[in-house]
Amino acid sequence: MRKTIVKFVFQQSKRMAAANYYGDANSYMDGGSNTKPESEVTTSSFDLSLNCSDFDSTSKKYYRVTKHSSGFGGDSGGGGGTVTFMGSAGEYRQVSSRVFVNRSLHLDKIKFFGFDMDYTLAVYKSPAYESLAFDMIVERMVSIGYPKELQDFEYDPTYPIRGLWFDSLYGNLLKVDAYGNILVCVHGFQFLKTSEVYALYPNKFLHLDESRVYVLNTLFNLPETYLFACLMDFFSNSPQYTKTDKGVMSGHLFMSFRSIFQDVRSAVDWVHLKGSLKQETINNPQKYVHKDERLPMLLDRMRKHGRKTFLLTNSEYSYTEKIMAYLLNHTDEKNGESARTWESYFDYIVVDSCKPLFFSEGTILRQVNRTTGDLMIGSHTGPIQPGQVYSGGNCDVFTEMIGAKGKDVMYIGDHIFGDILKSKKIRGWRTFLIVPELNQELHVWTDKCHIFSRLQNLDVDLGEKYKNMDSSCDYKPDISKIRSAIGEVTHEMDMSYGILGSLFRSGSRQTFFASQVMRYADLYASNFLNLIHYPFSYMFRAPAMLMPHESTVGHEQSFVLESPLATRSRSNNLPIEIQDSVAPLPALSVANPRTAKTLERNPSLVPHLRADTPKKLTHHHDDDDSEEESDKSA
Repeated sequence: MRKTIVKFVFQQSKRMAAANYYGDANSYMDGGSNTKPESEVTTSSFDLSLNCSDFDSTSKKYYRVTKHSSGFGGDSGGGGGTVTFMGSAGEYRQVSSRVFVNRSLHLDKIKFFGFDMDYTLAVYKSPAYESLAFDMIVERMVSIGYPKELQDFEYDPTYPIRGLWFDSLYGNLLKVDAYGNILVCVHGFQFLKTSEVYALYPNKFLHLDESRVYVLNTLFNLPETYLFACLMDFFSNSPQYTKTDKGVMSGHLFMSFRSIFQDVRSAVDWVHLKGSLKQETINNPQKYVHKDERLPMLLDRMRKHGRKTFLLTNSEYSYTEKIMAYLLNHTDEKNGESARTWESYFDYIVVDSCKPLFFSEGTILRQVNRTTGDLMIGSHTGPIQPGQVYSGGNCDVFTEMIGAKGKDVMYIGDHIFGDILKSKKIRGWRTFLIVPELNQELHVWTDKCHIFSRLQNLDVDLGEKYKNMDSSCDYKPDISKIRSAIGEVTHEMDMSYGILGSLFRSGSRQTFFASQVMRYADLYASNFLNLIHYPFSYMFRAPAMLMPHESTVGHEQSFVLESPLATRSRSNNLPIEIQDSVAPLPALSVANPRTAKTLERNPSLVPHLRADTPKKLTHHHDDDDSEEESDKSA
């Protein structure tokens, strides 16, 4: 049976918590076998102690239920509330197939779909691919002089997450929020206590200084993230080394954490550029690359609906050709010959693009000899030919040659910096971020909803401690047990995701990675193939971004305006004296027409004494039409 969600929003002592429960199509289940029609649903029926997993039905509707507890807002009664119909279940795709929206986007206005290759078109299988890369990096580290004992480490997929900061000064992995406030600090496999964090980072804060901090943003960073932890733990705990604040000593040899970091980065680059990682992937694509039959179908549908498609990847042609051929080449079953090549799915193909440099000055644009893989001499200045492959270039030249404008293009990639941030900030492209981890995040979010409910109930309990108290109270309630319980439940919630918790949050705080996603990705999903479930005329509309004073105050609550500031509203329901203050200034009238001319108000030389109240739409954040179309509709 399909499960749908009833969202309970209840307030207590000016605090608010939200919990997800399951309900049925036209009625509310009160925890037993009884159901009530939609018209009879009242908040007095709700048993907030129920576990959300107790409900499983064929519901087709969503509700938001707002309940006010006794004592809130001066209400000494039993509390009240409202039931708000939120929409039908059919209005949402299945969770695993959904595309999530940060900024509204009309798919009908997109004329060019651009794709990265690695982890976008070519989805590498996890943890097999990360384990392969990890072993090769360790092998390279040993070959340049690091201890052979490092080869005993095996890649652990439960440990690393994207978006961590590596502090090369102290050798710590940091999970931070959008502003650099430290949420989690770990040295090797040892999580630092609050006092230890304060000793290293005043105010538990670190500025994003690229000379000190390396942001591990990409899926390719996962193996080295775990290797940083392995190396820090090994050198800090092995008896032959003595740990200092900024490195380790062995006799007269000193290795700073910064030098270890530099060696790891060099080893990673060597494995990707000169090592056998790519060749091993090409030799065993079935083992390391996920092949999805929907990929050619979606690419064909895009072009059928009049869109242009292009491939823009940092990978060189020899590797790109092998991987894309595995994903897209179609062989005729009768004669075994190639019936369609991967190049035919794209209007334009650019390899070795050197993103993010591509979005600024770029490199020389050259055509690739598809037979030999060599670059043709000279810089390509002619039009981009369909079916041909090009190397390098820059965004200005490329978009001019294909006739694209900024918002005509949607670029789809997995790299928050190289693919999304730069294409958005510098070129104004619409952006679609691939977050494969999203499936697990959503699984925990739904499967472990009872943990979130416990956390929300503790928030209500905390509010109860302060109920009916104000600034005149000398009594200080004991909240130590509640704070301890909140910490324990938060830890249990974090561990449901993995050792370092969720990619997007730590407890109630959003991570740096989450802030980057919200700021620069117009759309995001676990796989761009989720677009196959949407028509190409679809309007992706972003949900309202509520601030605490909006998300914690229900619309049904009464609020008397008492403010030292003058009201800014010009609505008709304002007091008479306020309406008069914004009304047009009338001409002075007199009884004697002979003197009317001398008593009339002199015309002002100011063109407009005040702004007129707009009668048409003024905002543009949901409008991605061209300027001409927008002006016509205004």
